[in-house]
Amino acid sequence: MSAAAADAVAPPKGKKKLFVIIAAVLMLAVAGGGAMLMMKKKAAAEAEADEGDGAPAHAAAKHDPKAVPLFVPLEPFTVNLADRDAERYAQVGITLEVGDPHVGDQIKAYMPAIRNNILMALADKTAAQLGDRQGKAKLAEQVRRETARAMGYEVDEPEAEGETEAKPKKKKKKKADAELPVTGVHFSNFIIQ
Repeated sequence: MSAAAADAVAPPKGKKKLFVIIAAVLMLAVAGGGAMLMMKKKAAAEAEADEGDGAPAHAAAKHDPKAVPLFVPLEPFTVNLADRDAERYAQVGITLEVGDPHVGDQIKAYMPAIRNNILMALADKTAAQLGDRQGKAKLAEQVRRETARAMGYEVDEPEAEGETEAKPKKKKKKKADAELPVTGVHFSNFIIQ
């Protein structure tokens, strides 16, 4: 009877081992599937970033949450616009975004030249040019270039529409727009009267 009792006790131990083995295999399958899914998502994100689709180089750069940008607010600008039919003026508040605190100090050192260049750029605009979102975006890019120019950077002039085929490009050694010290231009107020 002891042999029959031993056989009766042995199968429950085997069932426990079987359940443990099945649970371990399921856990490994779930973990492996999760890891594979994460790797596919990462590869897809990298492939999407590599394609570019004509996006600017600084827009494709990965965002580093530890690198906090520095914002340098400028005194508001009030300037007469270039409208011929009526006297119009603009009051514009601008904040410059830079990635390096050292550049923020440089901006403060070059502030008179920067303000001059921005005022001159604003004075050349008409109310119609600044009225829509596209005009404001063009102004922001021009402010970015004029700030860099005042700080001593050589800046490429943007080509007007239709000029790309008319003029061959001159080969001069200039810094790319992505390397300009100002990474972003933000408007804090924008009033045209």
